[in-house]
Amino acid sequence: MPVTRIERPDDLTGDWLTVAVGAGTVERFSTERIGTGQMSECYRVALTYADGADGPASVVLKVAASDPASRQTGLALGLYEREVRFYTDIAPRIGGPVAPCYSSGLDDQTGVFHLLLGDAAPAVAGDEIRGATVDQAMLAMAELGRLHAPLLGQPAMADVDWLNRESPMNQALIAALYAGFVDRYGDEIAPADREVCERLVGSFDAYQAGLSGVVHGLVHGDYRLDNMLFGQQGADRPLTVVDWQTVTWGPALIDVAYFLGCALPDDIRRDNYDALLSAYHDALGPDSALGVDDVREGVRRQAFFGVMMAIVSSMLVERTERGDEMFMTMLRRHCQHVIDTDAMATLPPPAAPDPLRPSADDEGTHHPGAEPLWSESWYADFADEAQGVGGWFRLGMIPNENRAWVNALLCGPDIPTVAVNDFEVALPDDPGEIRTDAFELTQAATDPLQIYHVALRGRGQAYDDPSALLRGEPGRAVDLSIDLHWTTTGTPYQYRITPRYEIPCTVSGTVAVDGRTVEVHAVPGQRDHSWGVRDWWGMDWVWSALHLSDGTHLHGVDIRIPGAPPIGIGYIQPPAGPLVELHAVTAREAFGDNGLPLTTELTLKPGDITATVEIKGHAPVLLTATDGRVSQFPRAWATVTTADGRTGVGWLEWNRNQR
Repeated sequence: MPVTRIERPDDLTGDWLTVAVGAGTVERFSTERIGTGQMSECYRVALTYADGADGPASVVLKVAASDPASRQTGLALGLYEREVRFYTDIAPRIGGPVAPCYSSGLDDQTGVFHLLLGDAAPAVAGDEIRGATVDQAMLAMAELGRLHAPLLGQPAMADVDWLNRESPMNQALIAALYAGFVDRYGDEIAPADREVCERLVGSFDAYQAGLSGVVHGLVHGDYRLDNMLFGQQGADRPLTVVDWQTVTWGPALIDVAYFLGCALPDDIRRDNYDALLSAYHDALGPDSALGVDDVREGVRRQAFFGVMMAIVSSMLVERTERGDEMFMTMLRRHCQHVIDTDAMATLPPPAAPDPLRPSADDEGTHHPGAEPLWSESWYADFADEAQGVGGWFRLGMIPNENRAWVNALLCGPDIPTVAVNDFEVALPDDPGEIRTDAFELTQAATDPLQIYHVALRGRGQAYDDPSALLRGEPGRAVDLSIDLHWTTTGTPYQYRITPRYEIPCTVSGTVAVDGRTVEVHAVPGQRDHSWGVRDWWGMDWVWSALHLSDGTHLHGVDIRIPGAPPIGIGYIQPPAGPLVELHAVTAREAFGDNGLPLTTELTLKPGDITATVEIKGHAPVLLTATDGRVSQFPRAWATVTTADGRTGVGWLEWNRNQR
């Protein structure tokens, strides 16, 4: 085949299409964009054959998004791999509403992929808001039964890695998304629907755990009308289901419950409910392990999937007028489905999940993933308000770029900002000990989860104007040394949605610039350790770790993903009492023309803490991706005052993409 890597429609050739389709020599072809997908792009390819060969008049080319951030997200979440592997590994073994696949390819390093699929035309697209006719719903249920039947309950599929990625959705994350959902839609949510949502959110982890014992099968994951093409006269199939990027192995009746909960207006669904369940059950065949009553009860228990999707999907895609109407329609219909089937009676009692804690083994290095931006980072900071000095350190290893980052910076209100920055350190075999021509570094958790030590000695640069660091300008040469210990003084806290943990500490030791030494004794500080895919150029955030004089530790991160609402993560650790996980973190910041922060106000919920910071020292860095994308990464230590009059000190970090 002349071309094996298809990234854009321009990569297609007549020779390649001739071999791929296999129906005759393709003499001419043309392409047009169809659909509005964000993670992928689809093009209809019209074909003209030489000598009147009898082949398909058109096919559909699906490729990765051209937007780098969307492509990185699709790659990191495994969406591209799942769809390609579905068409290559599973689709040939099953029936149902699946288009034939003529060609496929995937580069799991870059996210470049292609699928050349049979065209469903002529067809009518389903519409989630308008709803289906009864005949369309019956067809969708029968075709879903045909789709599920060959693999239903086969235990071997549970060992297929790409089909069994662990879902990031958990109670803490859905609680954060639901807070944004309520803030956005407010009075549009009926009281009865709000009760359904709050009951689900309050028991989500236990509810999910209860589904582990039900019959598993192939799950499309988004089996709804907007992903369906109903064939008209002349079409190859009566129904084609698209967008298999969310395919997984899980509770099989999720697809049934998800479709039935929203495909029809409530009264029509009720009038035809038994017939629709029977259409699905009959299509499973006479040898199915599920009786029609099993199907009914499974759909009842899994009816909450649609409620969850209405909340989650609305918060993770770009907001549009049609989207708002669709998500409110989904919520109302799915909640009514829950109420009609008395599914709330199946929910476990509401319970707040216990905070997660890292293990001692987590302090070490982790096996890297294949994703280009997989990284592992150790951060640590301190702030000595009395002596007017603060500092932060980072070691970041990016194994798939064969390099590491080392940053060590000191700053304060009456001193220059001093920085050792090297973004091209050769990837070390041992991250505990690194030597370059410019510096020597040792770092390790000498007592896991209790004591962490950093020692660095080298040649840095001093800046009277710290904003010069954001412009890539040189400073004046100085000697810098750091020898500090971080001692845990609070509860180590592990994130629920990404591999990362944060530990509030006290910090002691020495720092020195050009022979002037400052000794610090048990001052407030923070350290964290993370590993996994981290794209500094794909999203913005405001991170904070603050320590109040009454012994309270505050940590919050306001994550800002393009096209999605902010996500808040963090904790409040009072001096007495349990750690409280946050579900909303809001930062309101102001920046100067030089790119440095002027002030920031933080709001943390629950707890309703509002904190205003006064910046004392700037220590920013500039982050440049291999593809040229740039992010300004200001960091600063500050004093803090809460609305109730408490004071403290800590560090903040702003990641600001220069789009």
